[in-house]
Amino acid sequence: MILYEYPFNERIRTYLRLEHLFLRLEELVARDQALDHHYALTTIFEVMDVGARADLKSDVLKDLDKQKHILDSYRGNPAIAEGVLDDVINRLDSCFTALNSLPGKAGQSLTENDWLMSIRSRVGIPGGTCEFDLPAYYAWQHKTGDQRRNDLQRWASTLAPLAESIHVLLKLLRDSGAPQKVIANGGQFQQNLPQGRTFQLLRLSLNSSLDLIPEISGNRLMVSIRLMRHGDDDRLHACNEDAAFELTLCS
Repeated sequence: MILYEYPFNERIRTYLRLEHLFLRLEELVARDQALDHHYALTTIFEVMDVGARADLKSDVLKDLDKQKHILDSYRGNPAIAEGVLDDVINRLDSCFTALNSLPGKAGQSLTENDWLMSIRSRVGIPGGTCEFDLPAYYAWQHKTGDQRRNDLQRWASTLAPLAESIHVLLKLLRDSGAPQKVIANGGQFQQNLPQGRTFQLLRLSLNSSLDLIPEISGNRLMVSIRLMRHGDDDRLHACNEDAAFELTLCS
C-alpha cells in the first residue's frame, strides 16, 4: 500500500514538510558517506528556511497547549485508560517546555555560527560548495564518518524540540481519523464533508499494484479525488476504471 496525505490548511502543510525533512535528516545522519552528510547539512538548512516563519513556533506551542486541554477533558472517563492519558499529556508538557525554552526561531543559534552560514550561503548556487569555494568545508568532508556525525548531531540538537513537537502533534491528528473503504467509480471520487466539523488532514491508502496516482483537492465542504496513471510518454493520464482505496479524514 502507498499512503498519500493531503493537508487542508497551510499550518498542517508546514508540519508535514518539516516532518519530511526531519525523517530525511535522521536517515542521512546515520550513514557514513561524506555525500550523505553533505545532504544532511543542506537538510538542516531547509528546516531553518521552513522554520523562518515568524508564527511557526507560536503555532506549534498553541497546538501543544490546545491538545493538552482537550486530553485533560477526558479525565474521569471510564472508557479512557488513565495511565496512557497521563503519558500523552506529560509528553505534550515536555514538548511545550523544551520548545518554549528555545530562543527565537528554529535553528536561531545556528545562525551565529559563521562557518555554517558561509556554507548555507553557497548551497543554493549550482556547484557552489566546491573545494576552491569552501576549502574548510571540503576538509570537514574528509573527516571520519563518526566525527562528521557528531557535528551533525550537535547542530541538529537545536532543532530536536521542534521535531519532537511536530511528531507528537501529527501522531495525535492521524490517530483521530477512522479509515473507510471507498470506490472511485470511473477513476473519480467525491465526498461532501459533514457540516460542523473541521478536517485538517486527508489520508489515502492505495494498493501499489494498481499503478495509480491520486490527484487530491479539497476544502471545508468537499473532497475530490481523481485517479491517474503514469503513461509511457511520461505524462499523467486519467484512469477510467473503478478502483478501491482506503480514505481517512482526520480532525
